[in-house]
Amino acid sequence: MSALAALVRAYDRMAARNEVPSFGYSQEKIGYLIALNRDGTVAGMAHDLRQGEGRKRVAVPMAVPQPTKRTSGVAPNFLWDKTAYVLGVTAGEGKRLAQEHETFIARHRDWLAGTNDEGLQALLRFLESWTPEQFVARGWPEEMKDQNLVFALESERLANIRIHDRPAARDLWARLSAAGDKQEAACLVTGNRMPVARLHPAIKGVWGAQSSGASIVSFNLDAFESYGHEQGDNAPVSEAAAFAYTTALNHFLEKGSRHRVQVGDASTVFWAEAPDTGAAGAAEDIFANFLAVDDKAETMGARKVESLLEKVRSGREADFDLDLPRGVRFFVLGLAPNAARLSVRFYLEGDFGDIARRYLRHLARMRVEPPPKDDNPSMWRLLIETAVLRKSDNIQPNLAGEWLRAILSDTPYPLTLLSTLIMRLRADHDVNALRVGILKSILIKNFNMEVPVSLDLENKDPGYLLGRLFAVYEQIQIAALGREVNATIKDKFYGSASAQPRKVFAMLESGSANHLSKVGKQNRGRQINLEKQVSAIMEQMAPGDDPFPASLPDRSQALFGLGYHHQRNEFFRKPEKTAVEEAV
Repeated sequence: MSALAALVRAYDRMAARNEVPSFGYSQEKIGYLIALNRDGTVAGMAHDLRQGEGRKRVAVPMAVPQPTKRTSGVAPNFLWDKTAYVLGVTAGEGKRLAQEHETFIARHRDWLAGTNDEGLQALLRFLESWTPEQFVARGWPEEMKDQNLVFALESERLANIRIHDRPAARDLWARLSAAGDKQEAACLVTGNRMPVARLHPAIKGVWGAQSSGASIVSFNLDAFESYGHEQGDNAPVSEAAAFAYTTALNHFLEKGSRHRVQVGDASTVFWAEAPDTGAAGAAEDIFANFLAVDDKAETMGARKVESLLEKVRSGREADFDLDLPRGVRFFVLGLAPNAARLSVRFYLEGDFGDIARRYLRHLARMRVEPPPKDDNPSMWRLLIETAVLRKSDNIQPNLAGEWLRAILSDTPYPLTLLSTLIMRLRADHDVNALRVGILKSILIKNFNMEVPVSLDLENKDPGYLLGRLFAVYEQIQIAALGREVNATIKDKFYGSASAQPRKVFAMLESGSANHLSKVGKQNRGRQINLEKQVSAIMEQMAPGDDPFPASLPDRSQALFGLGYHHQRNEFFRKPEKTAVEEAV
């Protein structure tokens, strides 16, 4: 099933529950309402519909007749619009202000001609008598300018019946929407022969895209046209299907939606399909907590994830099936901005149990001892570890989508992830559990390597041994000079030691001899223990081979970081109590 077809099905389910507007309507942000008397005069002040306090007041979503898709022309909306069109006032320069206002009046004069509905007649009388100068004369606030406006009869205002909600208005809008010479074709989404959408409604809420909205399907240059077809005829999608998929997607992308999460530059939406709405909701909660558990709210999804993570930590991956909702079809769509269009970074669909198990296996591959502070870091937290200065603006554009797609489809990770992390370690020398966990998962998934979770004294990989040796040399320096030293050997030599060991380790070996003699004067036992650790590591290196090769490949550099992390943190691990000590 294509992404558009899945979105159409999602719209049908939500429409049956009255969660989304019906065909021909859309949720738009409305700031003010103007109440009218039956004679078209204004009934008092304009009513502020925004929510919040002070400058943080925001317009409320409301189902209104679907807006006209504006490109460069003047095109008014039916029975609602922003103040420039409706009232002829704006806070900006308003180069086309008079034209926009006049067009709004002229179109509504044509649209509403001959109507007998008292609400529509009141609006028409208002437009015939209104002048922009009345805005100031009535004392309406400056912050009302450029907000979207709707109308209501004063007698129906308290009942929340707007003029565009009246039966006569809805019937008229249905006739206007169906009017015109519309070409019919087989819809690529539904397969039904229906009128083709020339322009698809705008999709809003994608991070980084135009605030007015962008398109997944659009054709505006001759190079995009085929066999003489123009615009929507190049990829015939019916008006009903275009409305359905964009409405569903806009619903998922709304601010505060439980169906979206930002993964790098990819605005990721997800939804579930199941006969049991409870199972679908549980799947969506679990997935949301997989990707963004920075919000520690006590939800059922968060508690379920914690239970699954406990199995990951204990290595009981076989128990995943016992805790996942069954019979749920799951969909994940990643969108990224591309000028006035949207790029589909990835689209996945499948059984929720399969998708969840893939993500849990990813977490299991990342398991490392000692673990990071956050047992289940969000994708954003992981991506930050790959960025220069840990700034989200520095995350590589395509990395987020490619990485998440690899996780959810159980395919190899992008190799740019390995090179990027190694570069970050060499640049800032921050060898933390998150980074080495990511490196460990890459080695397992991409190179089918057996990589230890905790310190492995039997691992003889040169990169892993050199990382352990580097950590011991650092500990010898700290033992000799104290922890207040301005810069350890990690701060000075980690990058070159992990990439070109021969240049660094001979110098570190001679330097550690001096440090060990100093340690021996303070604590002879500690000197002996450190010397034994160096000897034990050196003895494991393959006999006859150069213990300090001229260079290490990327995979060995990743193991260098893992070995360093394991060995360094072994120095801080508390010794386990004996049975006698525990009994005391």
